[in-house]
Parts: sequence; C-alpha cells; structure tokens
Amino acid sequence: MARDGARPVYDPAGHDAELRAALQEVRAGRWMSMRALLERTTVWWQWTQRTQVLAAAAAGTDVVRAWLAEEPHSVPAAVMQARVAVERALRARRDGHRRTHELWIEAWDVSDAATRAAPRDPVPWVCLLALAQLDRRQLWAEHRVAPPGPMLPPGPWGLLAEADKRDPYNREAHHRVLQFLYAQAASDRLAEAAGYAHSVAGSAPPGSALHLLPLYVRVERYRRGSGRAAALDLYWVADDATREAGRAYTSWFERSRPDERSPLDLNHLAHALWGALRFEDAARVFEAIGPYYTPLPWTQRAAAPGDQSEAVQLFLQARARSRSAARGPGA
Repeated sequence: MARDGARPVYDPAGHDAELRAALQEVRAGRWMSMRALLERTTVWWQWTQRTQVLAAAAAGTDVVRAWLAEEPHSVPAAVMQARVAVERALRARRDGHRRTHELWIEAWDVSDAATRAAPRDPVPWVCLLALAQLDRRQLWAEHRVAPPGPMLPPGPWGLLAEADKRDPYNREAHHRVLQFLYAQAASDRLAEAAGYAHSVAGSAPPGSALHLLPLYVRVERYRRGSGRAAALDLYWVADDATREAGRAYTSWFERSRPDERSPLDLNHLAHALWGALRFEDAARVFEAIGPYYTPLPWTQRAAAPGDQSEAVQLFLQARARSRSAARGPGA
C-alpha cells in the first residue's frame, strides 16, 4: 500500500524491479543485464512491454550496437535493434529532425529483418505498426490495406494481423493502430479512432488492457480541443465517459493480475474514475499505482498543457480527493 503522502515519481519500469535494474545498466552503457533480463522474459505481454521500455532508454546510447558487435547472431539483440531504430525515427518526427525520412527507412529495414530473425515474435510487427503513423499520406501499400470491418479506413491491417497471429490482443499493437488513426484524423475528428477503440475493447477478453482503449481516445479528443470547448467537469462526467471508466474498471482492473498492469494504464484509469466522480474505485487504483505517476494523462488536464509540475499537483489532488471520499465522512 502506498503511503497517503507518498510523493509521485516518474519511473517507466513501475513496479517491475528487474526492469528498473536493467534500465540503470543500459543508461550507463552496459548491455549484459538487458540480455539477462530478456532471457528470463518468457511471456509475450511482458516481452513487449520490457523491450519497449528498454528501447526508450537505449535510443540515446550505442548499447544495442555494442551488444550486436559482441553477439551478431543474437535474436533478442536483433529485436532490440528494431526497437531502438523505431524509437529514434519517432523521436525525429516529433522533433522535426531533417533526418526523419532516413531514420524511418532504416527502422523499417531492421524491423523487417527482425520479422525473419524472430518469426514467432510479435514485437517486430509491432515495430512496423509503429512506423505506419509516419506515412500520413499512406503512400506505402502496407498502410492502405482494406479494413477488417465496416466504419474503418484503409490502414496497416495486415501488419496488425501478423502481430495478432503471434500474440492475440497484444496491447501495444492496438495502441499503435490508434496512433496511426490519430495521424490520419484531421483536427478533432476522431470518430474512426473512437469506433475502433470501442470495437476492440468490446471483443477483448476479461483482464485485457485493451478495455482501456476508449479512455485513451477520450484524452486525445480532449487534447485536440473538443473537451476544452465544454465545461471541464461535464466532459469527464458525461454518461459515455462514466460508462467507459466503469467498464475499464470492471473488465480490466478487477480481472487482471497486479504484475500485468502498466503504470500508464493505471494512471489513465485513475484519472478517468476521478473525473467521473467514482472516487472509491479511483482510490483503489491509486493504491495500485503507488508512487508511479506518469505524465500522461495528467499533463493534458493542466491549465497549461504539458506543465509537468502542475500535472503532479493535479495527480496529488485527485489522489487525495479519491482517498478522502473512500474513507467516508469523519475519516
């Protein structure tokens, strides 16, 4: 249980102590702990999550290159090479870097090679899905495949099918599709993303983190302005918002194992329940979060979007309000 006054910290490893230790080594330029950790990672959801977090730390270093130099035939190293290349390409796009296109092509090449080096692994296909958002004009044939159902646009559906074949309901794969749909959507038109999120959440098995997809779309819609045009409270306590929060709580939080919950998902759920005035449920999620705050979605609710210090204060206020309500009057 987290102490009432526990100061929130941003740690992408969250409650995963083994991942935290490996991250420290990666940041110091050492790869042996990363290799050992990945050798011990035997389930796809954890493999996907750990490789993603490790890549974010490794992208600013040469640690994966050093690993490949020592073990050129290592399959995990090849997967991490793809992860790092994708992370660098996405960062370049966000920063408007002049080498974005070059990094994109490089990332595609190493990810494509990783699909052959690790044919049963969903992560190389997740990497290719992540790159689809860079093709905003859908010039690549892989990014304009006919959709699997009505009300969806052409997109990287073949890549998703490959990831799904290897790890059904892979959390990151579906988030990458959402990011593709965001990139295609003009202004605040997110109907296709919202429809996709609800469709996936509606078919996901109990305990799947995909039940939270509608919460992410709601935050994205708010970020784009439609939420700010209305009264703040009404946007988050509208009937559809409270239904989304409640379904995510009962279908995911109540049915999942604590070690399978990512800090980002927990923060989105706590934020949604607090916004929907479901304080007792929010208090339980805040206890599961412990001190592991994530900037999103809280930065989007700050008066100055992106203000980290204000976002931390908002997190603290939401946690205190939820806990107070859960204890009841006079507690």
